[in-house]
This record gives sequence, C-alpha cells and structure tokens, in this order.
Amino acid sequence: MKLNFLKKLSLFFLSACILWTCERDDICAESTATTPRLVLEFFDISNQTESKNVPNLRVQGVGNNFPLADVNIETTNRVLLPLKTNENSTSFLFHRDYGIDDNGTPDDTTDDTITGNEDVITVTYTREDVYVSRACGYKTIFRNVAITIEDDGDRWISLIQSATDNQSVEDETTIHFNFFH
Repeated sequence: MKLNFLKKLSLFFLSACILWTCERDDICAESTATTPRLVLEFFDISNQTESKNVPNLRVQGVGNNFPLADVNIETTNRVLLPLKTNENSTSFLFHRDYGIDDNGTPDDTTDDTITGNEDVITVTYTREDVYVSRACGYKTIFRNVAITIEDDGDRWISLIQSATDNQSVEDETTIHFNFFH
C-alpha cells in the first residue's frame, strides 16, 4: 500500500513539474508593430499644400531587378519604402511616367526601351534594434534619417522636405518626408 502511495505521489510531482514548465504557444499577432517602412507623400511644387499624384510611378531598389509590389506603374501620391535592416543606407529608383517602348516588335524584347524620367534617391540612417516580444523578436527603427537625390540634370523630384528635424522612422502612421514635383 505504501509503495502504491509513493508511486501516486511521484506521478503527481512529475506531472506538476511538467505542467509548471509548459508555456502557451508564442505567436506574433498580426497587429503587433514590426519594422516600419518609410512613408513619403508627394505634393505640387507650385502649391506646396496640395497633394499631387505621380503618374505611372515605378519604384525599385538599386541593384534589384523587380519593382516594389505596391508601386509598379501606379498613379499615387503616397509611397511606403522598406529600408535595409542590415545596412545604414538604401537606394531606390523612382521612375515617373514609366513605360516600355517595344519599337513595333512586341515579340522581341531585345529592342525595348524604357520611357519616362528616373530619379535615384538614397536614404541614410542609423539603425536601432528594439525587442518586441519573445514571439515577435526584434524590430528595427531608423534614426537620423536623411534623403538625397542624385543629380542627373533631369530631376523630376524638385524638393525633399523632412516632416520633423532629426527625422526617425518608428511607425507607419505618419508621413516622414514630403516630395515636391
């Protein structure tokens, strides 16, 4: 009888230890803020309080052959840009009035030319990794963000203005930079 009691007591302690160490599943909720994208809004250079669409805008990262999924020949006045989390700068090609001239040979892509006006911008920043949770891990926020435009003699982006001094990117709920064209 005593042996049976000891077996039950041992089984109880073993079960209690197992249950004590169990944790709920760690799942990162979709509503949890992750690494934010840079938010840009376009304005009319002649009336700087008026938002202005960019016709047929195509944006892609420099060194990347594919455009951003959200900005592939779209007419828009707002763009969200993903920044590199393993480097202190990211460059993008902003192509206004993007089009492809097939030179009358739609089946032959070797003679195709791209039309429109392309500007190259470079975003520089310092990175800070912030712990979110065990399930979500870390997110990166960007501090001291600045944007420059490569001068190719034919810029369509006339002016870039930061929304605040010492701009940081911590969320996607506010505009970070205004682009005037």
